[in-house]
Formats: sequence, C-alpha cells, structure tokens
Amino acid sequence: MNFGGINETVVTRDEFPLKQAQDVLQNETIAVIGYGVQGPGQSLNLRDNGFNVIVGQRPGGKTWDKALADGWIPGTTLFDIEEAAQRGTIVQYLLSDAAQIEVWPRIKPALTAGKALYFSHGFGITYKERTHIIPPADIDVILVAPKGSGTSLRRMFLQGRGLNSSFAIFQDATGKAWERVVALGIGVGSGYLFETTFKKEVYSDLTGERGTLMGAIQGLLLAQYETLREHGHNPSEAFNETVEELTQSLMPLFAENGMDWMYANCSTTAQRGALDWMQPFHDATKPVFELLYNEVASGREAQRSIDSNSKADYRERLEDELAALRNSEMWRTGAVVRKLRPENN
Repeated sequence: MNFGGINETVVTRDEFPLKQAQDVLQNETIAVIGYGVQGPGQSLNLRDNGFNVIVGQRPGGKTWDKALADGWIPGTTLFDIEEAAQRGTIVQYLLSDAAQIEVWPRIKPALTAGKALYFSHGFGITYKERTHIIPPADIDVILVAPKGSGTSLRRMFLQGRGLNSSFAIFQDATGKAWERVVALGIGVGSGYLFETTFKKEVYSDLTGERGTLMGAIQGLLLAQYETLREHGHNPSEAFNETVEELTQSLMPLFAENGMDWMYANCSTTAQRGALDWMQPFHDATKPVFELLYNEVASGREAQRSIDSNSKADYRERLEDELAALRNSEMWRTGAVVRKLRPENN
C-alpha cells in the first residue's frame, strides 16, 4: 500500500479475514502471560473472536482478581505463569519490560520446539544483551504491537472498530511465523497491520512515548499553561486554551481528516498564526527529538529504564512522581474542568 509516495506492506481484515485467522490457529493454545496493560484487552478480544485462550498470572494479586472478574476460570482458563506457558503453543509475553526480565528464567524452559513466543513490544529482544531474553533457536519469535493501550484496544473492539497494529518476525523456525503473527494480529482486534522489525518498533515506540505521545506533550502543555498563568490569566482560561480546546475540539478534527483540513476549517487568524509559528516550534524541538532518538538507538535509554525499574523502591518513587503531576495546579484545574463538561452534569 502507498503512504505518501512510499510503499509499505500492510495487511487488512478484508485481505486476511477473521475466519482465515481462526483456521490458521485452530489447533493452537494461546497463553497470555500477564494481565496488566495489554493482557486483558488482547486476551478478551481473542476469546470473543473464538480462539482457544488461557491466561497466566501470579495468583493472589490484583491482576489475578481482575482476571477472575473478567471470567477466566482457575484450572481451566486461568493458571499460574509457569503452567500457562507450558500449556500454550503460542506464548504471548505481555508482562512489563521489567517483569519480563525477572520472569524469563521461569518461562524459557516451557518454550519447546515449534512453539511461538509473542511480544507486543520489541524491548526484550532488541536489547537482549541487556535483558538476557534470548529465545531458543527452534521456536518462532513474533510481535504484534497495537498502537495504543490495551484499554483502547478493548474499547474499540467492543465498538466494532479496530486499533492499528504493527507486526514483525524476529525468528521463523517453523515456516509458519507469518501466518501465525498475522492471524494473531487480526485476532486481537487490529484495524490493519503494518510491517516493521523488532528494532524499529522499539525505537519508534520509545521515541513516541517520550515524545509527542506523553513526554513532549506534557512538557509543551505545561510550558504554555505556565506562560499564561505568569501573565495573569486565571487557571480555567489557561487550561481551556492549553488542553481542553486541543483535546475536545481540535484533536478529533485532525484525527478524522488530517492537519491540513483542520487548518482549513479554523479562523484565518488561527491559520496564519499556526503556519507562522509552526517552523519556530519545529526548529526548537527537532534537536531534542534527535537527542532522544540517539539515546534510544544507543541503548542508553533502555538501560536507564532497566536500572530504574529494578530498584526496590521504584513503585514508591513512581507514585510520588505521579502524585506530583496529579497535584500540580494545571491538572487539578483539569479535574475541575472535566467535571464541568456537559456530559458530566
């Protein structure tokens, strides 16, 4: 398929329908390891689409209880991690990156010849010298990475829509890796699938998370909000002009029709200002993105993540950082603004 003059390998649900995916995987047992971010959405979508799915999770924790609430049955479709991995012919390794490193020695013995090891993030394999996640040579190693959270994947599935996903093959030991990965991509509820590699997936993903998806957007929003507040604008005005108009009005427009269409359908004053100031913002942030990408490609960003996430007090320190964000003036104002939206009244 042609994207802006560049041809890419894309698989749609018309080209590879659900029935074909079901036929490909009819004799497979899909063991979803982990029930945190991606596990619930992917496993429930697979189950609803008619695949043979089991879940592996540590008994007794919150996510085990969540799996119970979602209808997974202990001893039938819900097992501890090691037993689920042994039972599965396809092992979907959906733990967090840090947990994948910790649990890997317990998973690897279950990966016998002919099985498939499935990831939704290229981290563990791309940085295998750091994570020590080195799969046996006689299994398939594949990836389907939905371009959004597991919550979004599930919500869009229930709406009859699909969340686009990338797919990749790191190791094809059986000759069936392509069929397996595409069938799984369709099964988990992808809108369409585009081809990548494990390395490209993790490089783009880490750059995106730290960039426009999360890190950069928070930094930009906070900088504008602070500037307005420092010049005497009240919190409600600063938040509405910074966040609310972006998320509630403009984002839906350019999500549906593109940035050019949004520009063409706003005031001439807004058009002129956006076009004039686009380049200065680009020039100011491009070096930051280059630095970020280089840190990702070098492996230094991955190592920082591994080192930080492996500390004993990581969870407590993380909660302190998130609490500081949550309790900042901008997001306390946001909580009030969200309550005042018409749908909440």
